[in-house]
Amino acid sequence: MSAELPSSLVLLGAGKMGQAMLSGWLRHGLEPSRITAIDPHLDQGGRALLFREGVPHVATPDGLASPEALVLAIKPQTLESAAPGVRSLIGKDTLVLSILAGKRIADISSRLGTLAGVVRAMPNTPAAVARGISAAVAAPGTTARQRAMANALLASIGRVEWIDDEALIDPVTAVSGSGPAYVFLLVEALADAGTKAGLPPDLAMRLARATIEGAGELLFRDAKTEASMLRRNVTSPGGTTAAALDVLMGNDELSALMERAVAAASRRARELAG
Repeated sequence: MSAELPSSLVLLGAGKMGQAMLSGWLRHGLEPSRITAIDPHLDQGGRALLFREGVPHVATPDGLASPEALVLAIKPQTLESAAPGVRSLIGKDTLVLSILAGKRIADISSRLGTLAGVVRAMPNTPAAVARGISAAVAAPGTTARQRAMANALLASIGRVEWIDDEALIDPVTAVSGSGPAYVFLLVEALADAGTKAGLPPDLAMRLARATIEGAGELLFRDAKTEASMLRRNVTSPGGTTAAALDVLMGNDELSALMERAVAAASRRARELAG
C-alpha cells in the first residue's frame, strides 16, 4: 500500500462515483478491511462490489471509530440530513475529502464542525477505468499529510490538478465533472445521424463509439499536440470532414452551444451551495 494512502477510511455514499473511487483505492493497495462504506440505499452493483471485494458496509455510522480519512460521496442535497450522523466520526486529525458538487468548504465545515483538514475535489466518472481527472483545493488548515492522502486517493482514479481558488471548482464541475455526459450525448447524436444517413442502427452505434474511443486515445497519447491541430490533421481542404465542420463551426454554433451548456452547469453548481 502507498504510504500516502490513509490507514483507515470511511466512504459516505457508495453510488456510481463512490464505487469508482473505491475500485481505484483497492487497485492501489488500500486493504478492504481498512475501508468502511456507509450507505443505507446501496444499489445492486454497489452491493455486489462490496461483497466481492470484502469491504465492510453499514447503513449508519453508529459505533464506528474516527478514520484517518472521511470521503463524502453522497448527493449534495443530502448533506444537511447526513451531517449530524457523521459529525462524531471526525477526529482532530481526520481528513475530510468532499466530492459534493456545489458544496463549498465553508458549507461542509459549518455542518460538520471545526475541521482540521478539508479537501474539496471534483472527479469524473472515467475514474471507473482509472482514466478520470480531478481538480482539488485544500482548506488553509489542511496539513501536508492530509493533502498527500487526498492526492493519493484521487491519483488512484486518474490525474489530479490542484488549484488555489475554490471558486474555480464550479466551472471545473461544468467542464470535466459533467463533461463525460456531453461526450456520451455526442455518441448518441452521431449514431443517430448515421442511422438517418442510411446505416443500420447497431453499426452506426459501433462506429460512433469506436470513433470517440479512438479519438480520446489519440488525445491521450499525443498530449503535446493541441486539439485544434489534431482536428486540422483530419481535415483535408474541400473534403468530407471540412464539409461537416462547416456546419458544426458555422457561426460558432457548436462553441456557442457548449458555452451555454457549461454556463448552465456552473450556475447549477452555485445553486447547490449552502
